[in-house]
Amino acid sequence: MSYKGIFRPSNPKKYVGDPKRIVYRSLWERKFMVYCDTSKSIAEWGSEELAIPYISPLDKKMHRYYPDFYLKTIEGNKFIIEIKPKKWCKEPAIPKRKTSSYYKQVYGYVKNRAKWDSATRFCKKHGLKFKILTEDTLGSY
Repeated sequence: MSYKGIFRPSNPKKYVGDPKRIVYRSLWERKFMVYCDTSKSIAEWGSEELAIPYISPLDKKMHRYYPDFYLKTIEGNKFIIEIKPKKWCKEPAIPKRKTSSYYKQVYGYVKNRAKWDSATRFCKKHGLKFKILTEDTLGSY
């Protein structure tokens, strides 16, 4: 079963970008898109429309990070939102036996940490707030 698809907004004028090319990669992302599209408190929003440069500690090269969402509230507050499973937001515990699965988790965590640190600096510089939403916080949307 695939959890990817194209989202069709009911309020396309609120979308920053091409409203015919909104892709969700999880049901959590889709749920948040419905919230952004239908909430009267959201003035505008976009999905993967912003590129933030970051240096990966893994290869020491510059990359581009496309956060899941940008949104602006009717009060004028602006946010960059990343949606991730809670287990991907904390450093993996060191197991007794270090398997390839463990190294893959560490790789993903280190890469995400670099992206999120760059996003935090970007947001501070541009007057935005950076938030990571997990399954715990998405229940309220």
